[in-house]
Amino acid sequence: MSSWLSKPIKGVLLDITGVLYEAGEGAGTVIPGSVEALDRLKEAGIPVRLVTNETFSTRKVLVEKLHHHNFSICETDIFSPVPAVISVLKEQGLIPHLLVHPEIECEFSEVLTGHPTCVVIGDADEVFSFSNMNKAFKLLMSLEKPRLFALGYGKYYKLKGELQLDVGAFASALEFACDIKSEVVGKPSPQFFAAALSDMGVSAAEAVMVGDDIVSDVGGAQKCGMRGVLVRTGKYIPACENHPTVKPHFIANNLSEAVDLIIQAYKKG
Repeated sequence: MSSWLSKPIKGVLLDITGVLYEAGEGAGTVIPGSVEALDRLKEAGIPVRLVTNETFSTRKVLVEKLHHHNFSICETDIFSPVPAVISVLKEQGLIPHLLVHPEIECEFSEVLTGHPTCVVIGDADEVFSFSNMNKAFKLLMSLEKPRLFALGYGKYYKLKGELQLDVGAFASALEFACDIKSEVVGKPSPQFFAAALSDMGVSAAEAVMVGDDIVSDVGGAQKCGMRGVLVRTGKYIPACENHPTVKPHFIANNLSEAVDLIIQAYKKG
């Protein structure tokens, strides 16, 4: 048995886009074998949570996409940066200036109560114009204590079969211009992973993270003490296998292959 399978596995975290389905028009395209793989994990009695940085849509819409592809999942199984950052904003009495996708702006209605005291940046897609980036820049520069919340920190993702810039690239531009550092809510934040692990009732050492992002998924999980498995789907490119600092515990062709090994190890105890 491979060394990463020698220790007990009591919980599994899965990325969504690039692991369960490929983003595209409408609900996207399901990755072959992923529906059955998720079902097998559940049938084996292994707790599963979906951890995603996707902020193009609300969790409700995301669940509808997953149901469209016949995934058996509910909203409470999904950990997304949006409810997490809203909780932080409420706790700290902050009012956000939003640079996010229009589809999720409604989620922030409770905290849009006055003059902004921070900036929240997410998967804004075409909203990442010079004008909108400049508005966020000018607000941050006007604040005595500027705070920038990034809903994830990915470098790029795959959409409609092509790679494109992710939120981390735009957050980095604001960091550079304003001489500040983002507060990341989402992967690879340790607090984000910890919330999902706590919900499953397992420790980091007992969990495996499966994702297509070598840094945010695999590297982030490993820094938290989890085992990180990279899949050759989604945003994966061959160069990921030779990353200078992140070395996956295992590289699987797809989720189905990874799940086969996880279940075998789980049954052996």
